[in-house]
Amino acid sequence: MIHPEPPNRHTTPLLPQEELRAFVQHYLSNRQRYLEVLTAHPAPLYILESDVLTERAGQFQHAFRQHLPEVGFYYAMKSNNHPTVAATLLAAGFGLDVSSGLELEMALSLGAQDIVFSGPGKTRAELELACAHRQRVTVLMDSFGELERLAAIAARHDTQVRTGVRLTTNPNGLWRKFGIVPADLGRFLATAASHPGIVMHGLQFHTSWNLTPAAQIDFIRTLGVILASLPQAYREQLKFIDIGGGYWPPQGDWLQEAGTPAGMAQKAMGHALAPGQSHYRLPALPIANFASQLGEAIREHLLAVVPCRICFEPGRWLCNDAMHLLLSVVDKKQPDLVITDAGTNAVGWERFESDYFPVINLSRPALEERVCDILGALCTPHDVWGYNYWGQAIEPGDILLIPTQGAYTYSLRQQFIKPLPEVVVI
Repeated sequence: MIHPEPPNRHTTPLLPQEELRAFVQHYLSNRQRYLEVLTAHPAPLYILESDVLTERAGQFQHAFRQHLPEVGFYYAMKSNNHPTVAATLLAAGFGLDVSSGLELEMALSLGAQDIVFSGPGKTRAELELACAHRQRVTVLMDSFGELERLAAIAARHDTQVRTGVRLTTNPNGLWRKFGIVPADLGRFLATAASHPGIVMHGLQFHTSWNLTPAAQIDFIRTLGVILASLPQAYREQLKFIDIGGGYWPPQGDWLQEAGTPAGMAQKAMGHALAPGQSHYRLPALPIANFASQLGEAIREHLLAVVPCRICFEPGRWLCNDAMHLLLSVVDKKQPDLVITDAGTNAVGWERFESDYFPVINLSRPALEERVCDILGALCTPHDVWGYNYWGQAIEPGDILLIPTQGAYTYSLRQQFIKPLPEVVVI
């Protein structure tokens, strides 16, 4: 079989080498701090830097307070459900955004007084739990069916529940599982008003993977038109509009060649991708730019129609850079192939086949990247940490750091073959 020639040029921007070197240097400058943890806790480990969480919380709050009169902030627990993460952000002035009864129980146990309960498919038991703690919980209803179930629970307890409703930002494809279509908002508010136990306080929407605020601004414009068409009595009910999260960390999305469109095309055509040291980056705007652009759109299209509190639900942006993985090399099978003491069950998915994160050898530090397959100890060939490492050399016993693994890794970890690493807070 004759395969066509692979694409010979990338449209995905390269990750600037000077930016990557500065990133690695930052973690090498903290090398001793990470290695000292191993005196009391053997590898593999998750290392959680709580001061990074606090700093990020302050940056996010300051950015949006500069542009909006009344704001609220909620940490999306699904991005990293370690209780210390949530507790640290509570202390920094955030509420908690939960997406299940399990997360709601944790939020309550941490003493959170301001909780929003979002997500589709809430069970009767989960709605009962929210109702039981109605002074601390706002239920963001996801459908007409959920409205009826919650109304029945409130009626049975002869009480009222503070609520909002989620609007879907994409009525097509799999994203339509979330919320109601915006055209149904008036009918939803009318139905909610017919139930004395449902106290409607606000709206929520969410767009994901936001490297820029473009998708959020597009929906803000759409929502402003819809709100202007509602009866005044319905608009007066709305005490908040929650514009969700999905903000990408400021360094952007770093990719292996296999994660780029050109790399995926080569694989689809049967071409093997040779290991290399070219890395790619989809840039993200700084949070100050998000705040400026979103603030302008919100003031023009939302606050002019419904003067209310504006809420945000960041997750990834807050916790991504606050947790890292420490591994040790247990076997060097070839000069360019080593096996570590932990498998990618610690992050829950094969992210490093497509996503790039530097593997930093803390034992033999150097600002030079060398080609080597860094593989885990699971019985699967997809147990990959990376295809390069930063260091002078690599040998059994060396300690490797994989930084910025705080978002959608710890929460997705799974018990598979190897034990899960301990979490150490520093």
